[in-house]
Amino acid sequence: MIQEIKTLDTPGVEVFGTLTEAQLRNRLEPEKGIFIAESPKVIRVALEAGYEPLSLLCEARHIEGDARDIIARCGDIPVFTGSRELLQALTGYTLTRGVLCAMRRPAPRPVAEVLQGAQRVVVIDGVVDSTNVGAIFRSAAALGMDAVLVTRTSCDPLNRRAVRVSMGSVFLVPWTRLECPVTDLHELGFKTVAMALRDDSILLDDPVLQAEPRLAILMGNEGDGLPDTTIAEADYVVRIPMRHGVDSLNVAAASAVAFWALRKDLVR
Repeated sequence: MIQEIKTLDTPGVEVFGTLTEAQLRNRLEPEKGIFIAESPKVIRVALEAGYEPLSLLCEARHIEGDARDIIARCGDIPVFTGSRELLQALTGYTLTRGVLCAMRRPAPRPVAEVLQGAQRVVVIDGVVDSTNVGAIFRSAAALGMDAVLVTRTSCDPLNRRAVRVSMGSVFLVPWTRLECPVTDLHELGFKTVAMALRDDSILLDDPVLQAEPRLAILMGNEGDGLPDTTIAEADYVVRIPMRHGVDSLNVAAASAVAFWALRKDLVR
């Protein structure tokens, strides 16, 4: 159902502009939560993964172009369109890919369910930058992580920018919020690997890590890294060997290196 909007107060378009990320999540009624997927490619990945579309915001030129197949797949949902200037005023930014989709947020899954059968998982602990979270998800999907756990102190993986940076990978890897302490992963059969610069750390290519059947790789925030208590309780403290006096990498880059080195097909 294509609807051309003339004003910013058109009913239904508030999800694309005036509602904050917190309002979209709807913590009081999670079953009514919404997130925004941006760009035709990302929206297609979400649809293929079974996510429910609620409405579309689309530049007119894309209705019979890049968004044509998406509109057909979404069925009878509102498709809002308007001038590029009006859509920019609504969203607060230029639609570089021309299409946004409001989608139903999935119900949270229990940690034990997400980790069932997993051998390699990542815990995102206190990473607040949406770009880094999206990049970690993209690396997790590409490099063999079976699941992602995200602490409450981290950026929401369904944040619009995180979804876009992940190129839809957030829809491909099972994930959930980690409500319990990291140490509870031991009860689920995982050894924990804290990525940190410590005197007692071992190198990432240490054979003892590859021999572990189930590993949870802990990635800390951009400035301070992992909490000291988390590092102290980890089974292994691990660093990436580096040269030229460089002591650390951005958390997204470090995660990609760690995922590659510890991927499950290296286990012997």
